[in-house]
Amino acid sequence: MKKYVIIGNGIASIGCIDGIRSVDKDSEITVVSKENYNTYGRPLISYYLQGRTDTERMKYRPDSYYTENRVSVILGKSAVKIDKASRSVLLDDGTLLEYDALCIATGSSPFVPKFEGLENVEKKFSFMTLDDTLALESAISENSSVLIVGAGLIGLKCAEGLSKRVTALTVCDLAPRVLSSILDDECASLMQKRLEDNGIKFMLSDTAVSFEKGLAHMKSGKDVSFDVLVLAVGVRPNTVLASNIGALTDRGILIDNNMRTSVQDIYAVGDCSQGYDFSSGEKKVLAILPNAYMQGECAGVNMAGIERSFDNAVAMNSIGFFGLHAMSCGVYDGEMYEEKSETGIKRLFIKNGYLCGFMLIGNTDRAGIYTSLVRNKTLLSELDFELIKKNPSLAAFCADFRRKSLGGVV
Repeated sequence: MKKYVIIGNGIASIGCIDGIRSVDKDSEITVVSKENYNTYGRPLISYYLQGRTDTERMKYRPDSYYTENRVSVILGKSAVKIDKASRSVLLDDGTLLEYDALCIATGSSPFVPKFEGLENVEKKFSFMTLDDTLALESAISENSSVLIVGAGLIGLKCAEGLSKRVTALTVCDLAPRVLSSILDDECASLMQKRLEDNGIKFMLSDTAVSFEKGLAHMKSGKDVSFDVLVLAVGVRPNTVLASNIGALTDRGILIDNNMRTSVQDIYAVGDCSQGYDFSSGEKKVLAILPNAYMQGECAGVNMAGIERSFDNAVAMNSIGFFGLHAMSCGVYDGEMYEEKSETGIKRLFIKNGYLCGFMLIGNTDRAGIYTSLVRNKTLLSELDFELIKKNPSLAAFCADFRRKSLGGVV
């Protein structure tokens, strides 16, 4: 009988449990969570603010999941040290957990620059966890003026969640466009317009540099008054536990295609890890939910003694604001096919006979077909790509391809 320990209780952790139990039905699994909740869908925290969901419906698995899978969950505790010699994990309350195989799924933490005067701001928040959301909700009222520093995914989802609940909402960012790491100027402008149409004000190519109690001094010299501040500048993978035992790290904890770190019997998955990006051929932190689950499942299977690799992870984003959706995947390289309308953009990138990436704004129906072509590196000559460019459909695949790739669907 083995002892498995998983540090972290997000989506990657659930994948790891599922992976272990697909091979090993009986050994002991212990999950350590610094949060006081069972696993929930983090992308849903903005919908909680909007009143579109509640804490019960946010659960990624029912509470019975842990009992049914014979998992011991330690909530509200943090791992503070790994001892690779004794194969143990020390928790902040002094508890010592022994392991035969360990998975680090510690996620990431908000990056907060050293703003002058930030200590003077009473109501300041991050926006990554359910606790962040509950604290923010308790601080706002219909008369609140909110300033969000950061126009990336986290900042904009927070803005969407707050937009109908406060009087004034301003988002600033040093970048010249929203979602600057995901979208180009033209695509970003469509998203920005939708957000502005819903009452959100932007100050781009500008950001806060210092604070007084209810005032932000901007790089441009302007002043912005507020009573609630949200810091959404960025995140950093939580790598300290791994680096302290000599595991190789870069931006994240470096892993191979089996999710193994450089330390024997220790694995890393999810937002804290840095693994192979199939689309670019580089090692990257791919902080996306589907990737986290698949990494976790792969790690769990390997921890249980069965060799498995996950070598086709791709950079991918799927987002939406006020009904306008965007999806991107892979790399934007090679020949580009483009369609435009007043409400949307489609861009497909083709290189060496393969679809290597795409960007969709507006209509994202059946975008999973494009994702599959990128992830599986499908030769476009094997299908009717002229049809797929305009209308992604299984009808564009030959019958033999559908039988081989889609489980007999013809």
